[in-house]
Amino acid sequence: MMFDFAAMAAPDVYKILASTVVPRPIAWISSVSADGVGNVAPYSFFNVMGHEPPIVAIGMLRHPEDRAKDTPANILATQEFVVNLVTEDVAQKMNITTADAPPEVDEAELAGLTMAPSAKVRPRRVADAAVNLECALFSAIQAGPHQWVMLGRVLCAHVADRFVLDAKRCHIDTPALGMIGRMHGSGWYARTTDLFQIERARWTDLKKDGIG
Repeated sequence: MMFDFAAMAAPDVYKILASTVVPRPIAWISSVSADGVGNVAPYSFFNVMGHEPPIVAIGMLRHPEDRAKDTPANILATQEFVVNLVTEDVAQKMNITTADAPPEVDEAELAGLTMAPSAKVRPRRVADAAVNLECALFSAIQAGPHQWVMLGRVLCAHVADRFVLDAKRCHIDTPALGMIGRMHGSGWYARTTDLFQIERARWTDLKKDGIG
């Protein structure tokens, strides 16, 4: 069945995209307003887009009250933010920060998060998270009314020591991180524990097997 997005209501378009583009990593973004009020909120329209320079992209939808959400407003005001990655052990705290709290409420305090100073940006990072990516705003694309695609240049990464296998070789114990991904519907998430491996295809091998 074809779904013609041009002929569909926005909530239905969201349902199709959010139900099929899965699993999605979660950017648990910490930011700060121009007045110094902290904010922490999760966004699952997110991924890394390159490494020269290192770029992350986050899609931020409009607030149900038809205004910009606090996170994009903060990023536009300060040009800085931190992407904290979500592991299963902090999933419940992350869920608390999804609440539609008013702008003057600091979600870090609400969720009982341990925050730590960042090295290169003003917003604090979530110390409870296994990985933090400190970012400077690279570009802000207004894709629709109060809808933004934020591109951030990653200035540095913090990885909890227990997950670093070899710092000099930049080897991380990825399976041990226990990252989770956003799935479909209301409140569904996926673990990253059921893995399988496929070696990357090589043209010479494909020709040898009569595929190329």
